[in-house]
Amino acid sequence: MLSRALPVLVLAVFAACRPGDRGSADAGGTMIISVGAEPDALLPITTTSLAGNQVADIMFERLAEPGDSMNTRGDGGFVPELAESWTWSPDSLSIAFKLHPEAKWHDGRPVTARDVAFSFDIHKDPEVGSSVAPLLSRIDSVTVSDSLTAVVWYRQRYPEQFLDAAFQVRIHPEHWLGQVKRSEYTTSPVVRSPVGSGRFKFARWEPGTLVEVVANTEHYRGRPKLDRILWTIAPDFNTSATRFFSGEADYLEYLRPENVEEIKKHPDLTITRYGSLDYGFVWFNLRDPRNNARPHPIFGDVGVRRALSMAVDREKAVRSVLGDLGFVAVGPLPRAHLFGDTLTTIGYDPEGAKRLLDSLGWRDTNGDGIREKGGRQLRFSLAAPTSSQSRLQFSVILQAMLRDVGARVELDHMELRAFQELLARKRWDAAMQAWRTDPTPSSVIQTWGIASIKDGVNFGSYESPAFDAAIDSATSSMDARRAQEYYHRAYETIIADAPAIWLYEPLNAAGHHSRIKVASMRPDAWWTRIHEWSIPRNERIPRDNIGLRAATP
Repeated sequence: MLSRALPVLVLAVFAACRPGDRGSADAGGTMIISVGAEPDALLPITTTSLAGNQVADIMFERLAEPGDSMNTRGDGGFVPELAESWTWSPDSLSIAFKLHPEAKWHDGRPVTARDVAFSFDIHKDPEVGSSVAPLLSRIDSVTVSDSLTAVVWYRQRYPEQFLDAAFQVRIHPEHWLGQVKRSEYTTSPVVRSPVGSGRFKFARWEPGTLVEVVANTEHYRGRPKLDRILWTIAPDFNTSATRFFSGEADYLEYLRPENVEEIKKHPDLTITRYGSLDYGFVWFNLRDPRNNARPHPIFGDVGVRRALSMAVDREKAVRSVLGDLGFVAVGPLPRAHLFGDTLTTIGYDPEGAKRLLDSLGWRDTNGDGIREKGGRQLRFSLAAPTSSQSRLQFSVILQAMLRDVGARVELDHMELRAFQELLARKRWDAAMQAWRTDPTPSSVIQTWGIASIKDGVNFGSYESPAFDAAIDSATSSMDARRAQEYYHRAYETIIADAPAIWLYEPLNAAGHHSRIKVASMRPDAWWTRIHEWSIPRNERIPRDNIGLRAATP
């Protein structure tokens, strides 16, 4: 991360925006993306899935986006989106965002400052339960100065004020979403046909088959170079990869080691490697699935969690599943964030794991290979989505490794939507999960903070006042060195508490047809600049009737 001093004087930042090139002579063509998972939702405020965020991000816009520097302190390097400019107050306790005067919703209505105020209000509303709500706690309110000026007011000064206002909230149209009850954002049929302001417009969503967006040819910064994009939904990764190699799809976002070798046999296919802010882990549910008011009968004990972590040879597991496309995770953060290589992690020590379990009273008294304590076996389920071949493979490997220390793991493989619903209901023991972080290390509070247990995505119910306090101090400190010290303290705390087994960080590699000309890919979201991707005119393939055929294996 690059560190910038937070402005304390009035500062206006203007963007050198491209003129509205609404008739690009080089625009055209259809790109098909093969995916093994369906979006959970297309409304940014409700989606928590990677597939949902991809589609939502190119239909809805933020006030500004981090630039290539990925700076999150102050506003240095941010690229304007809906905001044409912004001005800090002299005391840095408010920022006035001036919207682009030509910005319009996909139904033709102008984007206004009221839409900005509305968007912040719904993101902070407990009835909606937005996963970013914990990140907005220091924002006091948003007011409207005129139709194009929204002012964000803060409770205090802190380094990531601008990030929270400009990046964490995607702007939603009040005239469209305001007609839906907030408690029905996930169920109303209205939200299945979203209205955004981005470079692409919603066209259709055929559940289990495909999602399609088309170019917004009237976008205020110019139309995208592609005419349309389709995500064809496969039942699993292998089917998704087959579609790519057979020519039914143009793009496969994540390659596995065997796919890398296969691409070498196809001269018309190529590989693009890009950075990653992802990590994968075994998530422990710390609350009893049958009675959330009680600790989990196994994972409520930090000693058991640490012992199970010690029983996993993570180096061997990562090498077996990911080869050279991944490495061992150090905690709930990727190495691209702060000091990833300096943290003290729980190492592989199976004999130590057995001794620790013995000391905690978990012993195999009847010789059946499974430890017991107080009449309960050391037995639990491990859920994994069938959409992720790597997570399925990791689950099988972990089952064998944990068996060696006397734990019986029952694998529960299921379709992605069922997996997501299982996590949200908190009726599970352990789960194979992967997470993509924001450009800032402070985003860890979404998944692991106490406030996120009720209104966020802390589905494992990890509670640590010490961890929360350290993150709060880190995000409040105006001194970058002190902030790093607080972050380090927070991560050491959560690693010691072992609410998960930190497994892997992927090295991302995408496969695509050579006719697809890709722009640079941001580590947290490869699709951010997809409006700049193109297909040369003489290499475009007519794809006028894409439907059910695209969804068949």
